[in-house]
Amino acid sequence: MKLTPLQNDRAAGVLVALAAGDALGAGYEFGAPLPDGAEVTMKGGGPFGFAPAEWTDDTSMAIPIAQAFLEAASDAGSSFPAALTTIVRVWTAWAAGAKDVGDQTSSVIAAAGRLASAAGRSKVSAGDFGAAAADFHARTGRSAGNGSLMRTAPLALAYLDRDPAELMAAAGVLSALTHADPDAQEACGLWCVAIREAVLTGRLDVRAGLPLLSAERAALWLGRIEVAERSRPRDFARNGWVVEAFQGAWSAIHFAGLYASGPAHLRAALEEAVRGGRDTDTVAAIAGDLLGAAYGYTAVPFEWRRRLHGWPGLRVRDLMMLGVELGRGEGRRPASWPRAESQDYSMWGRTDALVQHPHDAGVWLGGVGSLGRVADLGIDAVVSLCRLGTGIAPSVTPEDHATFWIVDSPVQDDNAHASFVLQDAAAAVERFRAEGKTVLLHWVRAESRTPTVAALYGARVAGVSPIEALTDLRRVLPGANPNPLFLRLLTEAEQMSTLKACEATASSGQ
Repeated sequence: MKLTPLQNDRAAGVLVALAAGDALGAGYEFGAPLPDGAEVTMKGGGPFGFAPAEWTDDTSMAIPIAQAFLEAASDAGSSFPAALTTIVRVWTAWAAGAKDVGDQTSSVIAAAGRLASAAGRSKVSAGDFGAAAADFHARTGRSAGNGSLMRTAPLALAYLDRDPAELMAAAGVLSALTHADPDAQEACGLWCVAIREAVLTGRLDVRAGLPLLSAERAALWLGRIEVAERSRPRDFARNGWVVEAFQGAWSAIHFAGLYASGPAHLRAALEEAVRGGRDTDTVAAIAGDLLGAAYGYTAVPFEWRRRLHGWPGLRVRDLMMLGVELGRGEGRRPASWPRAESQDYSMWGRTDALVQHPHDAGVWLGGVGSLGRVADLGIDAVVSLCRLGTGIAPSVTPEDHATFWIVDSPVQDDNAHASFVLQDAAAAVERFRAEGKTVLLHWVRAESRTPTVAALYGARVAGVSPIEALTDLRRVLPGANPNPLFLRLLTEAEQMSTLKACEATASSGQ
């Protein structure tokens, strides 16, 4: 499917924001609700001892879904049932060594293994899982845990170009591999349709899938959604149940949306989800994938993306790549970004500019060609403002390589969150410097994006206005020429800084 640049950003945001919410909630799992304003960080720990910024079973079970459907798109002969069998086999191998597997999911995996063995097979099939899940539901009458909703997001990306009714049906089948209850199947369908809508349009609309249900079930779910909108996540004490996990996630999104928008909404909603307590990682993961679908990869702060990691040894770039390629529906494309080994900038002319920041000699400003000098100059952190191939990553640790998506365009709508991204990039430089690292800030030719971020950083450290910092930068970078939108954003940043200073003076009584 041909996606616009903004849709690409949103597709990339689905799995990244899912994992961010998951890792954010991991350290608070099964805890009581937190008071308003309580700090929420990716501290790790929790009952299962996750590392800081490590995702849990929520993301780990979603990744095989994404990989299987991406493989299916790459192989014209593959089928939906074949993808399901691939998924359950990976889940089975993962569960053998996982830190945390939900009780219902664990029971189904074990039962499916016994069914396969009884039939003389060494490997499980999707049919084994479906039969085990149906038997669990028949025996207990309760199979509506939140374990299928937490992992369902990749399916929405795989069905962007399909009819929403097909997506709703497929989500039910995928859920029923472990969670056969109608509530679980419908929750997955409604959430997937909402994710699809958000990626395609940027709108948050959890009601989009209601017309695809029977009138009776649609009325039931509408009532549940309305309750969520009158509530806070902390009000759903049984959020291990799929309905209250759904309601908790939507209530976090709805409540935070009353006072925040854009990237600020994404952050506020995920923090609100975690403060709700109990199954914090799952509720925040569910909220995260829908928020990522609406606001995109560029809305997820670098502070959260920096160390995000988890099974099976993946990091943010891997999740971003899965989201983009799955959304395109064309399978793996080794010759195209983001999987391509190199990114050709030869038509851009000279890209080897390299100078020191006039306000901080520990920050180098350069073009993409300057990446080759990182080791020679003792640079140990890099902030990239342009696309890089997988084979030309700088010689620094992944957590010390900050990447940002920002189009050098004077048109406001060409970027989802230009001001946020530019400020977040400047904050990344500042964070690296606070850690004692020498930093390279680069774009292709260090003409527009690089000096804009450098001016914002210069204003932070030198106590001057962003426009004054840009004037100083032009003495060492004569070609520095931010586009009109970036210049306007620098002026707005200067005005905001002045306003805050005046407010601080007034509050101090001076």
